[in-house]
Amino acid sequence: MDTTRNTILEAWMREHGHSSSSLAEAVNAAQERLTGRRGGHDGSSVRTWKSGRVRWPKSATRKALEDVTGLSATALGFVPPGRAQSTPAPEQEDPDMKRRTLAGGIAAAAATAAAPGTALRRIGTSDVDRLQHRFAEIIASDHRHGGQLSIEQRAAALADEALNLQNAGSATQRVRSNLYACAAAFRSSAMWAAIDGRRYDDAQRHLREAQALAEMSGDLAIKFRIWSHAGSMFRHLGRPADAFAANDVARGLSITRRDPMFASLGLARQAAIHGAAQDLTGTRRAFDQAQDALERTDPRDYRPVWMLAFYDQAELDSLALSAYLALGDYPTAESHAHRCLSALRPHMARSRAITQTRLAHAQLAQGEPDAATATAMKVPATAATQHPRVSRMLQEFGAALRATAPGSPTVQTWTEHTAAWRTRA
Repeated sequence: MDTTRNTILEAWMREHGHSSSSLAEAVNAAQERLTGRRGGHDGSSVRTWKSGRVRWPKSATRKALEDVTGLSATALGFVPPGRAQSTPAPEQEDPDMKRRTLAGGIAAAAATAAAPGTALRRIGTSDVDRLQHRFAEIIASDHRHGGQLSIEQRAAALADEALNLQNAGSATQRVRSNLYACAAAFRSSAMWAAIDGRRYDDAQRHLREAQALAEMSGDLAIKFRIWSHAGSMFRHLGRPADAFAANDVARGLSITRRDPMFASLGLARQAAIHGAAQDLTGTRRAFDQAQDALERTDPRDYRPVWMLAFYDQAELDSLALSAYLALGDYPTAESHAHRCLSALRPHMARSRAITQTRLAHAQLAQGEPDAATATAMKVPATAATQHPRVSRMLQEFGAALRATAPGSPTVQTWTEHTAAWRTRA
């Protein structure tokens, strides 16, 4: 019997703070709400799901799990009888030799995802609405935690689920386009989680899938998101020429001419790339244009949830902070950091941790080790130890602090604080 571990379920439990016993209790309560009879699960039941000894729980249990998690059983890593484990094996050959053609590859993925023997039904807007609700949950998880492998895996599984619906029944062309747009949105979130977690090979794989799905959807907003993310990925990889090229694709879409918020985001990310490329004039010009476009934004206009969830004045200042820090203009970087922190919305936990870490770097570079250390100590232990970008920046901060003030009480304070982080994490 195949007992491949259900790593997706394990990751979901870690992210939501569930032990085996607490999840069992939640499933029992959900089963009582659904059927009128309380479930009989305990911690050992959940451990059989995690270990893979039970790959497809009984129908009442599956429905209760879906009610508790908001995800389908397949998105949680369970495998229906007769289907192969969906987790792909690592590629051992040149990925370019394995790439599928655009239409053929996506159609094949949809066919593979469709469960055999599933009765055809009418796929409608309610199915799209359900997927969009799941997408909003992915966005919320990203802003709380950021960069986590569990978010990447869950988004990729939901992209497959959206493709699955293409073969599950009949639908209008509009619904089919919306399903491809949902799949592209989930894949772009998987891509961003991989970028944020510094898993760049995985991010580029998600990018190729997302681009293909977006083309089939015809959705300009999601095309913008994918190409804009690609620009950010290449900026983090230290490839400004590729970053400019990708971001230019996003900025060249007609949606940036119709909506100043999209224009502003494209320009703000362009400015960040100019900063990474050490172009002070280009940075200032692009940020001025981004600020002007943001001020022309009409909040009453419709925009997708991913845009509304994060882009505002605080995000523009966050990108400015990144750019001026790269340019070595530390006073300007610090000014944008304070503006960003004062305007960040409460749900932007990941962004707050990144901004605090960058602010600490800017303060240290201005010869203020005590203020910088106090700022760095405000970063939560979870972000400091579990978010790859934040962890790396804090390691670099520690090295710079020791070089700036070797043997000082401030260094000792920082050393003790980071040891406590590791203990609590």
